Amino acid sequence: MLKHIVMWKFKAAEGKTLKENVQIVKNGLESLSPKVPHIKKLTFLENQVECDRNFDALLIVETENEQELENYKNHPEHKKVAEYVKKVTENRGAVDIWE
Repeated sequence: MLKHIVMWKFKAAEGKTLKENVQIVKNGLESLSPKVPHIKKLTFLENQVECDRNFDALLIVETENEQELENYKNHPEHKKVAEYVKKVTENRGAVDIWE
């Protein structure tokens, strides 16, 4: 299984607070599982300890292989959510690992 792990620092933007944007992105990403067949499992986690150095949220998307990950990334439903994510985040980190 290939795990695509992404972390973001969110910001107040698009007329919403940072926390509202985290929730909007969470809802958008969690809605992808039934729409995007390439996703085997999707987990969205919010930071729970206040620390300026911490990222605000973490996403783990599991796919069968690299091609399925690319299919997920290029799926029109994912692209819709990703466009909003770009507007409401100020920093991103990601790793892809085989497990």
